[in-house]
Amino acid sequence: MLKRLFAARWVQVFLGIVIAAYLRLVYRTSRFEVEPADIYERIDGNLPVILGFWHGQHFLMPFVKKPHHEARVLISRHRDGEINAQAAERLGVGTIRGSGDTKGRFHVKGGSTAFRAMLATLDDGINVALTADVPKISRRAGLGIVKLAQMSGRPIIPVAIATSRRIEMNNWDKSAVNLPFSHGAAVAGEPIRVPADADRETQERYRLQVEAAIDACTARAYEIVDGKPDGGSDG
Repeated sequence: MLKRLFAARWVQVFLGIVIAAYLRLVYRTSRFEVEPADIYERIDGNLPVILGFWHGQHFLMPFVKKPHHEARVLISRHRDGEINAQAAERLGVGTIRGSGDTKGRFHVKGGSTAFRAMLATLDDGINVALTADVPKISRRAGLGIVKLAQMSGRPIIPVAIATSRRIEMNNWDKSAVNLPFSHGAAVAGEPIRVPADADRETQERYRLQVEAAIDACTARAYEIVDGKPDGGSDG
């Protein structure tokens, strides 16, 4: 019965509205540090970009963009994805629906259409955001984000957000539910550009580079808010 309830369109829309309102509350009641301080000047010189981050740390990502930045986020077609899409759109972020797998096979979950949409979005000068890991292997970058960078010619910007007050869920990606009145940190890494002629071996090398870069951003974000890397739960 619960599955049928959450599959109902009005329930998904309602939950999306509630989640968007809650995330605005978290953002507006928290004090955020951005590192490096000139990251927006760097990004503006490389637009459009591909923002890559981990599952479970994505809730506050809509607030990363500045008002002049247009962005779309890749969200799965699962019913939970529909709720996330409703929330994202109410926070000013467009959506692209679909997902891939650990081998970058975007056709598996309706993702081939989404991949083409991401390429077209970047070609139109619009930023694309997506989780670099794919269900259900947490914090292991898939090849999809690497292939997107290779085929589009656009740089990957690794990024992580953490808050001092949070609840970490006991699920596959250890989702961090950010809480209001937090000390927050948004950390970005150096742009990663994948050569257009990258073969499979080179793609794997860049996949590992993306993985290490997002891990480093994550560790640094937690270090800022907790005083230690990738800390435990709060709240």
